[in-house]
Amino acid sequence: MTKYIVALTGASGVVYGIELTRQLLEKGIEIHLVASDPAIIVIEQELGWSFHNTTEETFKKHLPYEHLFVYENKNIAARIASGSFITDGMVVIPCTMASVAAIAQGYGRNLIERAADVILKEKRPLYIVPRETPLSAIHLRNMLLLAEMGVSIIPAMPAFYHCPRNIDDMIAFMVGKVLDAMHIEHDLFTRYDK
Repeated sequence: MTKYIVALTGASGVVYGIELTRQLLEKGIEIHLVASDPAIIVIEQELGWSFHNTTEETFKKHLPYEHLFVYENKNIAARIASGSFITDGMVVIPCTMASVAAIAQGYGRNLIERAADVILKEKRPLYIVPRETPLSAIHLRNMLLLAEMGVSIIPAMPAFYHCPRNIDDMIAFMVGKVLDAMHIEHDLFTRYDK
């Protein structure tokens, strides 16, 4: 079975990560999900989820799939922190600039950073969906460093050529662009054809 790690960090736009996870799960792909503490706060604020239960129980309530595995970000001993755990890649969506910096510099202070470091050292695909504006020179340098290492940088920049009618259409476009980068077929938006 195809396996991906999906990491959610504390940037606005966490709905992109939730919808990507849903799309991958619906395609039968095994997902190993980890969310940072700030991501949990953003999910509560932007999606109205309640994390009164454990993180795993809350994600399983909203994404009820058997092939979803949820990890605590503080658990750096989780299997996704080891190069011997084979995956097809990792997506950090949305990705804060702090996470971009940590991944670019090889920090491993938490599970997201450690898992990304493992993906890089094992030369597996890593996809970063930064969500910040404006960008400073530091942000741009860190993203360039990652791009030079082969990381796919997919900024959360919705387009309008598919004539979105609502926010869901704009979310679908961005999730579709990530799936395109991952070489996973979808029909989430109408492609440009003039």
